[in-house]
Parts: sequence; structure tokens; C-alpha cells
Amino acid sequence: MFGIRQTLAAAAGILLLAGTVHAAEVFTITSSAFKDGALLAKKNAGDNKSNPNCVGENVSPPLAWSNVPAGTTSFALVMTDPEGRGTGVDHWIAYGIPASVTSFAEGETSKPSDKYVGGIGTAKQSIYMGPCTPPGPPHHYTFVLIATDLDPKALPPGLTKPELFEKLTGHVKGSTGIIGLFKNPL
Repeated sequence: MFGIRQTLAAAAGILLLAGTVHAAEVFTITSSAFKDGALLAKKNAGDNKSNPNCVGENVSPPLAWSNVPAGTTSFALVMTDPEGRGTGVDHWIAYGIPASVTSFAEGETSKPSDKYVGGIGTAKQSIYMGPCTPPGPPHHYTFVLIATDLDPKALPPGLTKPELFEKLTGHVKGSTGIIGLFKNPL
């Protein structure tokens, strides 16, 4: 009888451990260039020379994701500055990212790529557009990665964030985010 109790206790321990391991496998986006809530590098800022607040080189930060939700066939990625212009600025809208893609290298999304379909951000661009933060407190640049069950070729290029979100309704498998701060060094 003592052996059965030990076996049951061991089995219960294994189930608890398995549940803990499973719970640790959370859908996550990270960057090797900045930690969540930390400052983006100056090179990640926009480079629009007609705007004095664009003080960088428009180099997109590296991004990687893991523990993708089951049933994911594509991703969408949106970068927004909620404080920009008082009502928010969409810096980058990308979707149709195949489930086989689990990262973007530094600078990779600063130009068109066959790894994603470009939407249209506030600046009417379909590629990464870095921060052009005015002097003052730092702004929060939120990168939200959305796992979907849509075929990577399901959506046409040029969607705005509201249009994209409308088309994603009923197709989201999960989402994750990371925030990079940027403060104008002037």
C-alpha cells in the first residue's frame, strides 16, 4: 500500500511540474537590442531630415518570438506610439508574416521584404519608421505581435491598422508585446 501512495504522489508531482513547464511556455516577443520598457538606441529613431525630431538612422531593432500558439499560420506586427501627436502614431504595420518566420534581424524591416506584407502607417509608409519623438519625456513604442490563423497571402498590401484589425476579427490565436522607450536627446 505504501508503494501505491508513493507512486500517486510521484505522479501528482510530475503533473504539477508538467503544468508549471507548460505555463512557462508563454507566447513572447523579445529583442536582443533592448529590454521591455528600456530605451531604444538612437539608430532606431527615424531619419526624416525634414523633421528635426528624427535624429536617428531608421534602423529597425531585431525582434524574435517564441512559444507560438497552436494553429498559427501567420503573424501581424504593429508598432505604435500612443503618445504621438496626442492621439497616437502608427509607425509600422506588417502582416502576412508566415508562421515559419520567428524573427527579424536588425535593419531587416527598414526596407520591403518578402517576409511580410506592408500595411500603411501614419506616415503613409509600408516599412518600419522609427521614432521622431519631440523633446520632453520619453514616448512608449509598443510592438504588438498577433498570431493568426489566416494564410500569409490572405490580406492585400496597404491596410491601415483599423482595416487590419477588422480583418483579423475572429482569426486571432494570441498576442504578445514589448515596449521600447525613446527620448529625444536634444
